[in-house]
Amino acid sequence: MRFYQQLLAAVSFGVLALSASVNAGASPANPQVGADYRVLDQAQPTDSGNKVEVTEFFWFDCPHCAAWDPSLTAWVKKQGDKINFKKVPVAFRDSFVPQQKLYYALEAMGRAEELTPKIFQAIHVEGQRINTDKTILAYIEKIGLDKQKFLDLYNSFGVQTKARRAAQLQEAYKVDGVPMIAIDGRYVTSPAVVGVALANQPESMQQAAALQVMDHLVAKAAAEKAAGAAKKK
Repeated sequence: MRFYQQLLAAVSFGVLALSASVNAGASPANPQVGADYRVLDQAQPTDSGNKVEVTEFFWFDCPHCAAWDPSLTAWVKKQGDKINFKKVPVAFRDSFVPQQKLYYALEAMGRAEELTPKIFQAIHVEGQRINTDKTILAYIEKIGLDKQKFLDLYNSFGVQTKARRAAQLQEAYKVDGVPMIAIDGRYVTSPAVVGVALANQPESMQQAAALQVMDHLVAKAAAEKAAGAAKKK
């Protein structure tokens, strides 16, 4: 099962990479559309006001998501008030839904940011299965969370609504691999996309390159917001 999960993640991770065309002269320091990122055909609405919205689409069982999480977390902290960061758990099939509900239940408890790296550690380092109603509840009991409070949220209408909304966002952003980053509802990139030109480099270098592209896209989106605001005056 572990091999199957990692194989599926690797395949889906690679699909997005292969869909990108590599332009001459493209690099993380000089990102090019089509090579280092793509632009959505239809921009998606955001609710971050003057801040740039950054959304990560992820899957708890994805080894690439787990490997990137520490660097991404550090990058988000470095951005400070410039961005509004969100995480969206994906569901490529119905069996992913329990982990979506896990994330949103923890978010409702105010514990998602704290426990997400611990869940990655438990799954990918300690080899725990945390991907069904039963195994998720066992993990929650193991770490000492309020079992009844968690269950009430896990099975709540609010969490189910968020899971359905995640599926809608996944479709709107055409997510075909994780981790994937959306910038301000328009730009999409990932270590896989940026890594096409760095295929012979370690994954950590591909991740760092993706963060560099994200810096560029956040600055680009912020400048476009500022220009749009100036026109309205």
